[in-house]
Amino acid sequence: MLLMKRVCWFLSVCCLLACTGTATPTGLQPVTGFKPDQYLGNWYEIARLDHSFERGLQQVTATYSLREDGGLKVINRGYDTKKQEWKEAEGKAYLVNGPDTGKLKVSFFGPFYGAYNIIALDQVNYNFAMVAGPDRDYLWILSRTPTLSFPIKAELIARAQAWGFNTSELIFVDQSGGNSIQPAHRDTFRH
Repeated sequence: MLLMKRVCWFLSVCCLLACTGTATPTGLQPVTGFKPDQYLGNWYEIARLDHSFERGLQQVTATYSLREDGGLKVINRGYDTKKQEWKEAEGKAYLVNGPDTGKLKVSFFGPFYGAYNIIALDQVNYNFAMVAGPDRDYLWILSRTPTLSFPIKAELIARAQAWGFNTSELIFVDQSGGNSIQPAHRDTFRH
């Protein structure tokens, strides 16, 4: 009976992810004028809303590079403070509405994709970004550096709050380890 419940739960999650692969939170639009080549490289997670796949992780980064098929390779990495080990996941992402819109679908397992909507971006230097999932339960603030200046962070949080995200639930990621520890053990998580 327990096995059947787990199978049903897994299938429900898979169906949900398949259905939300390209959704955008109601009333929001991904950035336009997006330049995918400038988005490549390393991003540090500054803040996020909590989810089981990242729970307890600090020093979280996402690294984007080109894939041979025209998509993006995504490597998410974070340090599990309880288990004292690194977790890493490799995924793939594809632009949904053409190369000039910051809307992607991302997959870390099988044929199932999750929505990745860039809803705020430093479109001059690509130094910071704010990303939403398919609804207001998913939010990440990213930076090219381990810290983000207070005025920019405050502005992004205020914008997220005005857009209906529960910013009082944001988790601020500790980047003080500088990602200098090499992974001793790999487990998986996704962004």
